[in-house]
Amino acid sequence: MLELQALRYQPATAAEAVLKGLDLTLKPGEPALVAGRSGSGKTTLMELICGLATPSGGTIRWQGQPLNARQRRWLCGLVFQFPERHFLGLSVGQELKLGQRRLPAEKLEAVLNQVGLGSLSLQQAPERLSGGQQRRLALAVQLVRDPAVLLLDEPTAGLDWSVRQEVLQLLAQLSRDRVLLVVTHEPELFRGVIERGWLLEHGALRPLPALLTMI
Repeated sequence: MLELQALRYQPATAAEAVLKGLDLTLKPGEPALVAGRSGSGKTTLMELICGLATPSGGTIRWQGQPLNARQRRWLCGLVFQFPERHFLGLSVGQELKLGQRRLPAEKLEAVLNQVGLGSLSLQQAPERLSGGQQRRLALAVQLVRDPAVLLLDEPTAGLDWSVRQEVLQLLAQLSRDRVLLVVTHEPELFRGVIERGWLLEHGALRPLPALLTMI
């Protein structure tokens, strides 16, 4: 279980805190989302959870134990919005093995099958993949690390309707045995896949009872 307790973040150059004492509990098998307008702090929240930023106050706990930034980086996998812009490998195989040079072939195959890319050539250049395949590859890159917490920033952005549906089905599968949190400005797209949600507004969270409201 992942717990955020009184989480606060205020950049040194800001007159007001971006996040003002957030409390949030996330459990494996219960996918959740945080909705909000652009600039509301959604991406900042992800960066705090996964150890890429340091809170100004509050605690982040896993299974009841407080975690430092390094521990959070090991615990979490983060897929950025438009992850294709962050690919570094010249091939699919290289991308999957970045930081995982001893990755067993069996695990590589299992992860690619898990995200629906089992038939993809490891020699294929990531930039030549379709948009949906690139999102799946970005997920695979994180899954080879087997993170207990998977964080997704606008995972359906820029995808057409049919590809969005494929990605949403995949997210439902991936959430079964891990904490999964999505941040989005389009919560209605996740109806039927994610039932727990919050609205991030003015630095605070409030429950989003129905994932139908346009933000």
